[in-house]
Amino acid sequence: MSTAALSRPGAVLADLLPAATASRARVRDAALVVGGAALTGIAAQIAVPVPGSPVPVTGQTFAALLVGASLGARRGFASMALYALVGMAGMPWFAEAKSGPGGATFGYVLGMLLAATVVGALARRGGDRGALRTAGTMVAGLALVYGIGVPYLALSTGMSFGQALAAGLVPFLIGDALKAALAMGALPTAWKLAGRRG
Repeated sequence: MSTAALSRPGAVLADLLPAATASRARVRDAALVVGGAALTGIAAQIAVPVPGSPVPVTGQTFAALLVGASLGARRGFASMALYALVGMAGMPWFAEAKSGPGGATFGYVLGMLLAATVVGALARRGGDRGALRTAGTMVAGLALVYGIGVPYLALSTGMSFGQALAAGLVPFLIGDALKAALAMGALPTAWKLAGRRG
């Protein structure tokens, strides 16, 4: 792919992986979907309990957003759907090696599915090319994760909405700002490196 093509919105990082035929493209996409689900499952095991909250600090959300940005909306959705379905079926790769449907934090998994899709769509429109655009893309994705995760937490535990915000959002704001800053550097840098190789 040429440098000019790399600079135009419409592609995501995964599109830079070569696939000479339609069948090879399908194999590539399947591998990316499985790899994205596995990455999210591994990142979920980086978990630090938060006192007074059933929601731990994990690498799971950051991985899900990177998967969406790197793979695009369709593959990002498929990857997070695979992650959710396999975890619901019993694979212990939700946060803290948990599995199965339900649980206080399952709403965050559902939020990641939507967030990866939206982040992927934004990335295809150039939302991962510059630092400020990447920050906006990550913030949009995080808002979706919490927009589903916090109400689900309240419903599943009987907390008030205010209590759920205090337990399921506030303790994570600083860490999420750091994750957004990391993405602001990583994604645009990846595009620059790809442009030099293109």
